[in-house]
Amino acid sequence: MRIGYYPGCSLLGSSREFDESVRALAGALGLELVQVPDWNCCGASSAHVLDHKLSLALPARILAQAEAAGLEEILAPCAACYNRLASARDALDKDPVLAREMEKVIGRPATHKVRVVNILEVLDRFKDTLPGLLKVPFAHKVACYYGCLLVRPAKVLHFDRAEDPQSMDRLAAAAGAAPLDWNYKTECCGAAFSVTRTDLVARLSGKIVADAVRAGAEAILVACPMCQSNLDMRRTESNAYLGADHQIPVLFITQALGLALGIDANRLGLQRHMVPATFAPAAV
Repeated sequence: MRIGYYPGCSLLGSSREFDESVRALAGALGLELVQVPDWNCCGASSAHVLDHKLSLALPARILAQAEAAGLEEILAPCAACYNRLASARDALDKDPVLAREMEKVIGRPATHKVRVVNILEVLDRFKDTLPGLLKVPFAHKVACYYGCLLVRPAKVLHFDRAEDPQSMDRLAAAAGAAPLDWNYKTECCGAAFSVTRTDLVARLSGKIVADAVRAGAEAILVACPMCQSNLDMRRTESNAYLGADHQIPVLFITQALGLALGIDANRLGLQRHMVPATFAPAAV
């Protein structure tokens, strides 16, 4: 299987381990990732605050680059990138006048028909084959945390269940994990306020971590670089807010699946985490 790949800025920087685990897992599943040529920043959580047209032009150019490369579908593992690309595609598809204006801005024609998919959508295509590939099942209780940007706005992203999503839970179960029912799977972690309002992120992320621990989770699984960063890197601050010492690790779903498929932990980037994630999957 061949698919376009848009790593975005985070996966080449602060979430390098997400990119490493996506690529390692793709290789194990026989999924060929074709990087979008000459890609640019999608605008993430800043462009739409500064200028609406800029927030559309940046992802529009990425989609046009993918189309010019003959790609019909692109995987954007970062939830923010996925959200911006999918939202821009939806806006351009529904407004031909706006689409023509954006073509003038980016300097190239485009049909804006390239489909944008997130990492859970792509991995869901392998959920039936995953059990047969397991080498050491990830036999741990997990809290699957989706956050905001994978599921909202619901009318644009059409996630499986906006308020109680299940796709990551199904993938975790296919890898041998035990997904738990808990209360905070789509609550906000504080997102890009990590630097400017660390106190806010500590409070929001702390509540997420505390509820996962309360539910009995041994790990929190995520599919968003910002979520992973806030829950992992800001653990000192969130623990201080809670008056607790929670050391539950926060793994990308690709890392958990990779471990279950027998991929080396360092190839999956587990050594890069702030909260140690060194536990091995339980043997059969």
